[in-house]
Amino acid sequence: MAAPPSVGVIGAGGIAQPHVAAWRQLGASVTIHSLEGAEALAARHEAATAGTLDELLDRCDVVDVCTPTFAHDEFVIAAARAGKNVVCEKPLARTHAKAFAMIEACREAGVQLYPGQVVRFFPEYATAKAAVDAGRIGRPAVLRFSRRGAAPSRAWFADPALSGGIIVDQMIHDLDYARWIAGDVSQVYAKVTGEPTTAYVILTHTSGALTHAIGGWGHPQTVFRTSFSLAGDTGLLEHDSADNPTLEWDVPSSASEGGTLLPNTSLVESPFVTELREFAAAFAGGPPPRVTAEDGLAALDVGLAAAESARIGRPVTLPLSADSFSEGPFSEASAC
Repeated sequence: MAAPPSVGVIGAGGIAQPHVAAWRQLGASVTIHSLEGAEALAARHEAATAGTLDELLDRCDVVDVCTPTFAHDEFVIAAARAGKNVVCEKPLARTHAKAFAMIEACREAGVQLYPGQVVRFFPEYATAKAAVDAGRIGRPAVLRFSRRGAAPSRAWFADPALSGGIIVDQMIHDLDYARWIAGDVSQVYAKVTGEPTTAYVILTHTSGALTHAIGGWGHPQTVFRTSFSLAGDTGLLEHDSADNPTLEWDVPSSASEGGTLLPNTSLVESPFVTELREFAAAFAGGPPPRVTAEDGLAALDVGLAAAESARIGRPVTLPLSADSFSEGPFSEASAC
């Protein structure tokens, strides 16, 4: 990576914490702007604070948007208009229209935009992807994923109009990874059940592969756990964080109440560091990273289609037609 950039982080909630820590580990100077919590987060990481968005934009080369999902588009577009390269936490936005507008704003401004699909950077997931690419399982056929942790305590997560619900907010990691392994998705079927919240998603890929994904938001003491199984026509790759704990999972998260919403990245290198180093290198003229804004939009569309399937009780076909974006959860005014 070239000389570390100056980074403006917008937001000081749960996901901002590993982002700020990673930027500081990479040697970047960091300024934080948030309606609350900026001073405490800055003090923990020897960062600065900015009282206004304009002040933040004046101080940085890169903007890292770590706000709640429903505010992503406002800050990404402001950063693009200020000529700043942008990192935006997943999902890119609450609707297709907003995410598309963000991508277009960055394209028109000549700046880069990358989504925080950090699971692509976790060692076990990256190693499995490399093995698939090397032909170790043959042609991917049936993929299975699970992801479960404590339900977020902040109220906006529980409102699908703001967060998109469990599928768009939490399961988008596995939906994105499934696309990375097996390619584009042609059909989605999903179901969401009550308390504790559990979602089931089945993807049919254009390649003919099938993905089964389960996501869960549990009680406040739930320990974060993930697993995957990648079956091809000549082999099988499996991982379960409970059986192979490469991470120390059971640590408090500021966004939950005793359980874990986010994994503790107690690795040789945090995947957030790996992710942001790759983004920073691209900003400095290096190779493109392993995930693009278009990947973020495609994963969002799969998640929105799954949320719509759960709402209407039948499969939804992709790619979505123009009519899909004028009504329902794909449009700006939607609330599924």
